[in-house]
Amino acid sequence: MKSIKFFILGILICSTGAFAQLKAVTYKDDAQVLHGFAVQAEKKSTNKPGILILPAWKGIDQASKDYAVALSKLGYNTFIADIYGEGNYPKDNAEAAKSSGYYKTNYEKYQHRIQLALDQLIKSGANADNIVAIGYCFGGTGVLEAARGQMKFQGVVSFHGGLGKDVSRPTEPITTKVLVCHGADDPYESQEEILAFQQEMRDAKADWQMIYYANAVHGFTNPEYGDDNSKGAAYNEKASKRSFEHLKLFLSEVLKK
Repeated sequence: MKSIKFFILGILICSTGAFAQLKAVTYKDDAQVLHGFAVQAEKKSTNKPGILILPAWKGIDQASKDYAVALSKLGYNTFIADIYGEGNYPKDNAEAAKSSGYYKTNYEKYQHRIQLALDQLIKSGANADNIVAIGYCFGGTGVLEAARGQMKFQGVVSFHGGLGKDVSRPTEPITTKVLVCHGADDPYESQEEILAFQQEMRDAKADWQMIYYANAVHGFTNPEYGDDNSKGAAYNEKASKRSFEHLKLFLSEVLKK
């Protein structure tokens, strides 16, 4: 199956410059070693816009790396967060479900790991006042937790992410702009949870958008999932392209280039 890289490069503007390079970055959460990746914007800007990428439930994958490079070619400094840390990377779906479930439940620890990655993005050259967080699946849940935690992002974008939060948690004001890109046929999000999320956004007085993509299920941005919707997670080329265009529109509105 072709890499997501070729899809991304096909929909981006042409560039004659050298291909952007991922730089491995080692950082820590106390004794826990973390391994992220930074990519400098291909074109420098005095506003130094930045994008923090939160990967899916198995941790940093090829898809997140390809998106980081693609976004750097559009003029954004990018950083891919390592949420799990060295020695804790899931080997299969069962381990990924357990690890991601831990951070979904212990959302404050998730927010802390996001903050550490944000610090690295700023250290790599991004303007602290000009950053958006984007996330896929588990990472899509993470960017919503960043918004709920009033972390310093101008906006957050969730691609096929989990939307729910514990009903016992209070709803706090959300000041960052929110975009949710959601598969209309995603079997992992109930209508009740979707409606609860939308009510949460209203109660939080958030500036939010939610876009549905027809015939799309969970994971619709990643070709590695194949194209069989009956499995619950599958790639949808049309939805993937449309959601990337919606991301670019959101970035042009929220960040200063």
